[in-house]
Amino acid sequence: MPKLHLDTDLGGDIDDLCALALVLKWPDVDLLAVTTNADDRGRRAGYVRYALGLAGRADIAVAAGADVALECYRVRPSLPDEAVYWPEPIPPAPTSLDQALALLERSIEQDAIIVAIGAYTNLALLEQRSPGILCGAKLYLMGGYVLPPRAGFPPWSHDMDWNVQVDVHSAHTVLRCARPILVPLSVTVETSLRRAYLDTLRRAGPLAQLIARQAEAFAKEWNNEARYGQTCPGLPDDTINFQHDPLTCAIALGWHDGVEISDMPLQSEIRDGWLYQRVDESGKPTRVVTQVNGGKFNEFWFNTIVLA
Repeated sequence: MPKLHLDTDLGGDIDDLCALALVLKWPDVDLLAVTTNADDRGRRAGYVRYALGLAGRADIAVAAGADVALECYRVRPSLPDEAVYWPEPIPPAPTSLDQALALLERSIEQDAIIVAIGAYTNLALLEQRSPGILCGAKLYLMGGYVLPPRAGFPPWSHDMDWNVQVDVHSAHTVLRCARPILVPLSVTVETSLRRAYLDTLRRAGPLAQLIARQAEAFAKEWNNEARYGQTCPGLPDDTINFQHDPLTCAIALGWHDGVEISDMPLQSEIRDGWLYQRVDESGKPTRVVTQVNGGKFNEFWFNTIVLA
C-alpha cells in the first residue's frame, strides 16, 4: 500500500479540498499526514482537521507549517469568508513549524509520496534544515510553467502559476535540490469541477456536501462559468473551477488515463522577482506532465468521490 503525505494550502481555492477528498476515497493508500503552508495562525490546519473529521479520519496527523507571518510570500495569501464557505465556525489548529517539518521529514524517511499542492515553502525550509533530504524524495509538485496551455483553454502565462510565483525563492530551492515530477498549469487548466456534479455531491457524504457548498460560494465569487467555461471551447461551459490539485494527487497515485510524462532539461531562474523556466540542453533533467485527458479526469474524480 503506497504511503502519501499531502502539503497543502487548503482553505483558499477549493481544489485543495477536492484533492483531499480524492485521496481519502482512493483505495489502498495510507495518508500519513497533512501539512499546511501559507497558514494564518493555524486556520488552514483547522480546516484540514475539520474536513478529515467529516470523513471520519481524525486519526491522520495534521500540522500547521509555514505561516504568512514569515513574509516570504509575494502577496499575503488570504482566506475567503468563513461564514460563506464553511457551515460553522472552525477553530484554528496552530502548531509549531518544527512539528510540520518533522512530519514531512518522517514521511520522506518512510518512502512516502510527497504531493505539494500549495506554495513550496515547507519543502524549502525542510531542505534548509536537513540539506540533501529532497534529493531522494518521491515528490510531485502542482506547478511549473514550461509550455503554454493548448488552444481552447485559458491563455494563462507564468504569472498565474500561484504555487511557484507566490514564493519564488522557495520554488527555486526545491526545483534545484529535488527531483520532482511537475504537474504544470498548462495541463491542470484542462480539468474542471462542473456545476453538473453539484446535485449528486449534495446527496453524497458530508465531505462531498461541503465541496458542493464551497463550489456554490466559489461560483458566485469568481464566476468562472462566464469567464472561462463559456469563452474557452476546450472547457465545459459549466466549469466552476479547475482541478489543479486533484489531478496532481491522482497522477502521483498512478492514474494514467491519457497522461503523458516527458523528460525535459529545464533551466529555472529568478528575474525581476519572477521565476522563469525554459527547456535548455544544459538544464536539469526533469519529468514534466505534458498531456492529460481533462474530460476523463473530471469524470474519474466525480465517480471516485460519489461512488467509491
